[in-house]
Amino acid sequence: MTDLNTVLATFFGDEEFPVEWKDEEEKKLFWFYDDNHVPRPISPMYWSLHGWWGPTLDYMYRRFGFPLGKAWIGKRINGYLYSAIVPREESSAAMLGPYYGWIMPTYADRFLEWWQERYLPEIKRNFEYLDTFDTDSATLPELMVFLEEAIDIQERHFRLHWILNLAQFQSSMNLQAAVKEVIGDVDPALIGRVLISIKDRNWDSLEALWRLKETVKADKELKAIFDAGETAAAILPALKSSERGKAFLEELDAYLKEFGYKANMYCHEYINELWVENPAPALESIKGYLVSDYDYPAQLKKTVEDHYAAIQELKSLVPANATSEQREKLETAINLATKMMPLTPDHHFYMDQGTFGRLRLVIMAIGRRLEKEGLLNQAEDIMFLEYDQLRAYVANPTGYDGKAVIEEARRKWVEAHNIRPRDWVGTVTQWSMYVEPYHTLWGWPERFERAQKGEAKLVGELRGLPAAAGVVEGFARVVQDPKEFDAVKKGEIMVCIMTNPSWVTVFSKIAAVVTDTGGVLAHTAVVAREFGIPAVVGTGDATYRIKTGDRIRVNGTSGVVQILSDGKS
Repeated sequence: MTDLNTVLATFFGDEEFPVEWKDEEEKKLFWFYDDNHVPRPISPMYWSLHGWWGPTLDYMYRRFGFPLGKAWIGKRINGYLYSAIVPREESSAAMLGPYYGWIMPTYADRFLEWWQERYLPEIKRNFEYLDTFDTDSATLPELMVFLEEAIDIQERHFRLHWILNLAQFQSSMNLQAAVKEVIGDVDPALIGRVLISIKDRNWDSLEALWRLKETVKADKELKAIFDAGETAAAILPALKSSERGKAFLEELDAYLKEFGYKANMYCHEYINELWVENPAPALESIKGYLVSDYDYPAQLKKTVEDHYAAIQELKSLVPANATSEQREKLETAINLATKMMPLTPDHHFYMDQGTFGRLRLVIMAIGRRLEKEGLLNQAEDIMFLEYDQLRAYVANPTGYDGKAVIEEARRKWVEAHNIRPRDWVGTVTQWSMYVEPYHTLWGWPERFERAQKGEAKLVGELRGLPAAAGVVEGFARVVQDPKEFDAVKKGEIMVCIMTNPSWVTVFSKIAAVVTDTGGVLAHTAVVAREFGIPAVVGTGDATYRIKTGDRIRVNGTSGVVQILSDGKS
């Protein structure tokens, strides 16, 4: 029997990638780079308010008695976010394991009801409070109290996030267990086609944007404006100069007030501008929909039909000698798991996007006030203060040199962009790599195994995780920033670090997707399956090895990406 504490590998830093350790206990943990949420250097403000890690995860492990961990902590290394899951003591895990197994079926069975009746109304009430607070007339002390309340809301929402996350995880595990019991081994791609969402806030957002596109398409004046303008910088002034254009902008504003609390870049940050602050990404998405003539109803119909076909295909595999109890068990598991699937995009919409986005707006309101009072050179500078540094500065602006702190923090943040972060640091144990489940969302243990095997990287070939079945050949488009979405042409293959809900619009154009990071349950994988396009995730270095214009073949069934010819050929 393998000792779960067996050390498989260590890395404590070197000259190229130095690591400062707080103590020896830190070095015993497996710290993995969070390229799934925060792939860029982390801002001081987001770091100091713990983002998705830290206190709310302490709550998750405590609430559920989750035996496979007791905390999930963050560490800032060379400007980048790394996180580690702290294992429970063996005695505690043994004691709580039975409770976890006993209580989780109730969460899987009842959570959807709790979400609809209690949790979602609570979130919406909190959003209404944040959205209607008069930041312009509030005093600076009142704004700081508002920030404290917004932080409380963020923490509450992410507590709910983890309740949802584990409840949905359990419903998916129940389905896989039922399939194993009743049918046996089944192609994971088939299970992936079953476990998709066909009605959620992502689809609502796509439909609303498509309707705006249809409005433009049917109006000669509006269409002429969009046809003439290559970017939002040209389209927006033209819309403002006509009565019809102004009316359309009112429709766009209504869309943004409902769906615009998402970042241009990555939602797990406060430093990135939101659509509701700047309509340029929405206008350019509409432009892209016009060029490709995106057909939302056809896309949804295709997805729904494949989803139900997959369910019927799964049921057809039930052996003729299966008992009525087994059939009923499988039917119940399918129904529950599919009902829970909309919670994946919906929790992204309300929590990862909506909550982080609104906290950014609160912080920016304070930033604008500090700029007005001469304490900041520009409002965005506030993101280069940590939370307690901000409090020290506003309370004692003549005694605390906030501008000097900002200047130094910005310098380090800019320099960090020149560093290529390692995949992991610390200590890999049998437990952290092969027992703890959450790190699989980042593509482990496959990423570790590929590196440990010392596989020579074949020229022209990358290996990742098969995330959405199918094989496609086409030209690559490396996308580092949503500002580049308008450059993506219909039928191209998107290559990126990762995706989040604000990237969904680009899925309507692409033929396949390849990412550096993520696992088979990550956002990219789930959305690719919903759109019915091949996906390979967790390659580790696709954005470094593939260039825009390269012709590539993506095999979402095997997880292999081949570079057939470079863009210069």
